[in-house]
Amino acid sequence: MPPIATTPQRTAQRGTVYLVGAGPGAADLLTIRALRLLQTADVVVHDSLVSPDVYADLPARCIDAGKRSGNHGLGQAGINRLLIDLAQQQNAVVRLKGGDPYVLGRGSEEALALAAAGVPCEVVPGVSSALAAPLFAGIPLTHRGLADSFCVVSAHPAEQLPALPPFDPRRTLVILMGVHTLPRWLPELREQGYPGDLAIAFVMHASWPQARAWQSTLERCEADLATHLLTSPAVAVIGHVVTLRNRLPQDLA
Repeated sequence: MPPIATTPQRTAQRGTVYLVGAGPGAADLLTIRALRLLQTADVVVHDSLVSPDVYADLPARCIDAGKRSGNHGLGQAGINRLLIDLAQQQNAVVRLKGGDPYVLGRGSEEALALAAAGVPCEVVPGVSSALAAPLFAGIPLTHRGLADSFCVVSAHPAEQLPALPPFDPRRTLVILMGVHTLPRWLPELREQGYPGDLAIAFVMHASWPQARAWQSTLERCEADLATHLLTSPAVAVIGHVVTLRNRLPQDLA
């Protein structure tokens, strides 16, 4: 592979929308391609989960299209229309999304809307919080002898709770956007055979300055919430790999 300095620099082209993954938060977790597109875009339409450090000093016009709990702002249809209009006005548009655009981020919905409108679109992957948050907390999603697979589900309060997979002692379960629905999905885990003494960890604001994590068990975690305030965005990690947390490096912020 040639050195990065000699590779062709990809710049944002007018009339095109780039669906770019910003990673879990910290600005230095952007990919090189994402950074180059941001530096050459005319307009950046960003989520609320993207750190302001990522776009604060850009020459581009920045539009906040974030959907927060209880306030969905433009809504998905409005965001789709905004991206189409900006591109048809011959702007080079970066749609900056927390994590990875295609991992529970509705990036594919936006790509389909752009395609239907005849707007060129490129997708740039990012590091999903489903992978990054456990890692920063010292939790490997797979580990020989403990887990050889993992499953990622969304428990967003605005959506129907997904069917959680039955308990498999060699699988790690990662639940995204489940802060407000915890009372709904915890009983479902018990019904699916997850033992009460199984370890669970909550990782909040991974890679942000206010990042923190705490560990419990399925049977104790609701009671533990009284002393450990759970705030969004948070990732829940469930499985035997959580027990490695205090033996592996941690770098939450």
